[in-house]
Amino acid sequence: QVQLMESGGGLVQPGGSLRLSCAASGDTICISAMDWYRQVPGKERELVGSITRSFDTYIPDSVKGRFAISLDDDNVIVYLQMNTLTPEDTAVYYCHADRKRCGDWSPYWGQGTQVTVSS
Repeated sequence: QVQLMESGGGLVQPGGSLRLSCAASGDTICISAMDWYRQVPGKERELVGSITRSFDTYIPDSVKGRFAISLDDDNVIVYLQMNTLTPEDTAVYYCHADRKRCGDWSPYWGQGTQVTVSS
């Protein structure tokens, strides 16, 4: 099993930056990829970044050029660097992990961390 714990959220002014962290614990050897999603009330959860254990990354067009994802593979911590933040980036940000490497197709989610962009 895997447990995920997000941190780094908070209040930031428009144009500012934040770095979110997600630390994985448990059977982390089975993790094949980690992702960041965000969700606002009344809207579907949205992917904002993905990274594999071989450091292949994906950033969607909606945040490309402002967001970057990285991985500390020794400690299994995924980071989301968010720059030039706008009020539209306000959301609860969730960490996600797959254990497909070990044949476990269940999704694993963190509890979420709130990001608020406001002056």
